[in-house]
Amino acid sequence: MRKYLVFLLIAFVSSLVIFWVDFASVTFIKNVDLKIKDVRLLLRGPVKPPSSVVIVAIDNKSVKEIGRWPWSREIIGDLIKGIAEYGVKVVALDVVFSETQNTGSDTALAESIALSGNVIEGHFFRNEMHPIDPEVLAQIQSSKIQQLQIDSGVSSVPLIEYANLDANIATIGQGALAYGFFNIISDSDGLFRRLPLLMLYKGDIYPSMVLQALKHYTQESAQVSIGSSGVRTIRLGTHTISSSQEGELSVNYYGPGGTIKTYSAVDIIKKRLPQDELRGKLAFAGFTEMGIYDVRPTPFDSILPGVEIHATAAANILEQRFIIHNSSTILAERVLLFVLPLVLALLLGLAPNATIGFLAGSGLGALYLATNYLLFSRYLLDLSLLTPLMALGLTTVGSEIYRSLVVDRKGRYMKKAFSNYVSADLVAQIMKNPDSLKLGGEKREISILFSDIRGFTSLSEQLSPEALVQVLNEYLNPMTQIVLEEKGTLDKYIGDAIMAIYNAPLDVDGHADHACRSALKMMVKLAELNRSFIERSIHTIDIGIGINTGDAVVGNMGAAMRFDYTAIGDNVNLASRLEGLNKMYGTHIIVSESVKLQSGSDLLFREIDLVAVKGKQQPVPIYELMADDDGVLRCTFGDALRLYRLRDFTAALRMFDDLSTRKQDHVSSLYVGRCREFILVPPPVEWNGIFVVKTK
Repeated sequence: MRKYLVFLLIAFVSSLVIFWVDFASVTFIKNVDLKIKDVRLLLRGPVKPPSSVVIVAIDNKSVKEIGRWPWSREIIGDLIKGIAEYGVKVVALDVVFSETQNTGSDTALAESIALSGNVIEGHFFRNEMHPIDPEVLAQIQSSKIQQLQIDSGVSSVPLIEYANLDANIATIGQGALAYGFFNIISDSDGLFRRLPLLMLYKGDIYPSMVLQALKHYTQESAQVSIGSSGVRTIRLGTHTISSSQEGELSVNYYGPGGTIKTYSAVDIIKKRLPQDELRGKLAFAGFTEMGIYDVRPTPFDSILPGVEIHATAAANILEQRFIIHNSSTILAERVLLFVLPLVLALLLGLAPNATIGFLAGSGLGALYLATNYLLFSRYLLDLSLLTPLMALGLTTVGSEIYRSLVVDRKGRYMKKAFSNYVSADLVAQIMKNPDSLKLGGEKREISILFSDIRGFTSLSEQLSPEALVQVLNEYLNPMTQIVLEEKGTLDKYIGDAIMAIYNAPLDVDGHADHACRSALKMMVKLAELNRSFIERSIHTIDIGIGINTGDAVVGNMGAAMRFDYTAIGDNVNLASRLEGLNKMYGTHIIVSESVKLQSGSDLLFREIDLVAVKGKQQPVPIYELMADDDGVLRCTFGDALRLYRLRDFTAALRMFDDLSTRKQDHVSSLYVGRCREFILVPPPVEWNGIFVVKTK
């Protein structure tokens, strides 16, 4: 749980960092995000624009036939009249005539505009100061937004504001249907992806040429609602325009230059088009000739004519096909910025290693990319691509650093600490979930096994040091392997003795049974070793094993610079005492009653005594774990032991003596001696069959 909480904290901090980077509008980050979004647009590919919007182009063909720009204003007048004669409903003139040519030419153009009655004239806001004709200013002011709703308390709006403008001279402007600015704003990387629909000038809000053209094309009034955060809505009757809080439209480009139907100006002037070719259309008249330099770089085309950007925006609004980037999408971006890393943190918590964690982060990032593209291609939702991916990346890196420095380091420590004395499957469990291991000491039920070589001291006197070490290693290696195979933990070597525990550090089902089976396997392996020793003329060895099950304190114990994982407590001491009793009873494996009760039914035990070992007041029944099933021995010995405890020592002696002679049973031989002593000197009346062991 702590690992999950740390990963979640890393995810939250990563989201906060990327949120701050996004809020600070770091130029490089914004540009990269825009470039990725461009790829998304290019993957979508060109789409068919509506036929209701067209472009009348002053193109290369027109310049070749009529002459280089600038044309005389009489020719422009002929173009305006030709457009009107073809039945164009509204024409937006993406050209400004800010200086007088001559009185005749200016008047001719003005008359053509006035007679047509469908011309939206453009002007250009700028900051460079120069005198403005009051009559021109009055013309422009007549087109400011009239239906404006501003929430109470709003003192400013985040619109682009300029101090000055370039507009048509008063003579040319007086016959126009309306006026609108044709400023286009590039992004920080120089590409044009958005078009302002509203701007501030001298405290008033003015519409763009696109908005004015659509107002008169649809015969609907423009309505603007402004709240505390900026522009809330822009409407043209039933048409709602999706804009940013700054009043900008994200242009949904249909394709490269020429995608929107374009007609050459010279063909209109010379009446070469079919009569109804332009009837009822909304036309944008401007330059497409490269030499006039009214071109703009866009995601689809590095030299898209500016007039086509205006025409594209108008077509977007008429079709209601917007790239939606507004307060709702911004809120969605913020939510995703925090939710995606949190989801990744949960996945990283499940990942067992850095490779799987990296794949989880990559997979979630790929899923977001696919979902983002799907939302864009189907619903035109413009959600940020880079910032959520950055948050995912930072979460992945931060989490994997934590995993490497803390979790895996702890795992490596655990593996190093336990791999030499814990079975491989237990090591795998510890590595998978290190937190399941409580270090520093815990009380739990375990089974403890002690084994010791009989007569090791005399054996060491008979062998050289090299030979002794060889024999000891040949014995300890397979015995240790048996412990590990039976899911035990090698606690320690005590000279020639082995101490092993079961059910620690991790839970082991049937731990008493595993301990007993370890003991039986040890006896089988010992027989194999002794045969090998005999073949090599090496002294054979014998061992005794004691097993007890009960509560003990287990954990890392020792000093800060050196410690061992071990178990302590009375039940550990009892296991050691049981191992020592094998010498007295002539057995190999002695276990406590708690071991017998928890062991498998297929194991064979016979009770051999009720003893009070040194250091303990309470007596404990002890049992021999038998490798071979001798039913006669077990049953007859049990009957003899019952007679012994009933103080019928004479009858018990006959049975024990028979077993000692016939079965060569060392335990029965021990009871033969006890019975003879009690026949000669009967025990006190309070005697209850308990044998008190006075040595370890």
